[in-house]
Amino acid sequence: MQIIDQDLQTPLPADPRFWLLDPSLTFLNHGSFGSCPRPVMEYQAEIRQRLERDPIQFLVRDLEPMLDEARETLAKFVGTSLDDLVFVPNATTGVNTVLNSFPWEPGDEALVTSHEYNACSNALRYHAERHGATVEVIDIPFPTQSATQVVDAVRSRLGKRTKLVLVDHVTSQTGLIFPVKEIVNLCRERGIATLIDGAHAPGMVDLDLKHINPTFYTGNCHKWICAPKGAAFLYVEKNAQSYTRPLTISHGASTTRRDRSRFQVEFGWTGTGDPSASLSIPFALSSLGALHPEGWTGLRKRNKSLVLRARKILSEVFPQSFLAPVDMIGSLASVVIPAGKEKAPGSSPLYLDNFQEQLRKQYRIEVPVVPWPKWPSRLLRVSAQAYNTEKDYHYLADSLKKIQTEIGHD
Repeated sequence: MQIIDQDLQTPLPADPRFWLLDPSLTFLNHGSFGSCPRPVMEYQAEIRQRLERDPIQFLVRDLEPMLDEARETLAKFVGTSLDDLVFVPNATTGVNTVLNSFPWEPGDEALVTSHEYNACSNALRYHAERHGATVEVIDIPFPTQSATQVVDAVRSRLGKRTKLVLVDHVTSQTGLIFPVKEIVNLCRERGIATLIDGAHAPGMVDLDLKHINPTFYTGNCHKWICAPKGAAFLYVEKNAQSYTRPLTISHGASTTRRDRSRFQVEFGWTGTGDPSASLSIPFALSSLGALHPEGWTGLRKRNKSLVLRARKILSEVFPQSFLAPVDMIGSLASVVIPAGKEKAPGSSPLYLDNFQEQLRKQYRIEVPVVPWPKWPSRLLRVSAQAYNTEKDYHYLADSLKKIQTEIGHD
């Protein structure tokens, strides 16, 4: 169904027919953990019920062709072949899968940008160090004036020992779309493998893996596609599939099948689990695409326009709101806020800033505040998804104005 505001030609905010979001919460953090739509969750529940009604039939006889169908739909959406794409639970698992399989040699060098997601930077260092390889950081200027700055920074650091480059497609903290096609081209010219961390890209950008042509690419479907949590994919070019193995080795390691590659057989079964999130991806794609009269193209355009408007609204509170050109912005945007106490007390290993907690408790606004190591300041990152409207960002700006004097002293 199309949920459209006829005056604005945009989806209505948090329509209860579609979203389960708490109506008392102004939710501006889809980039971290977005809400899965109600119809998609109902579809997932039906799959789970089908599994439990006849488990052997479902898992042994029906599952593989169902996964093939879901992979084919997703492969078309991201511009690749279903033979080169497998399901993983999340992009962090995809990154670890590649790094665990990669043919490291002592003395190899891996490069990662200064904007890389912390979890994946940690994984790179762990796996490289195990094999006597080194990890170097490419400093990407921020604020960023153009995509050319990113390409030039990567080019300047490629060397004879460089074996692998790990780079975000859409950066998590800063919300920038990196020129991954140009980076891949640079690396291919030098025989260097590329691992693109596309956690945010599917559904945010018009993704075409054949055009980008990376060695490895992993992306989440639970973010901007709004599939259930636990839905993600890993793309591996054919030349690298022979050595790319799942983190969990199971029956496929000794397969004698000839109807599909060992790559597909091994990733197709890594032990008993709940495949319903992966199987729900096609339904999520059709459901989100139906929200806008122009389908996914219209939804992406609408979300980008909204986040650019949000950036302008926030510039009235914080002057450092235009940190990158429009062509490097998707559905995320970051602005600079003053320094303050870093982490809120609590047991979660995930970052929670005191100011983020203040906005939540006082104003019922959920928006991430993250550190930026090179500045004595922090970044406040806003997201724009179909349930958001301009009103949300005006409310955020008004709330920020009220507590400006407390920022940095919370």
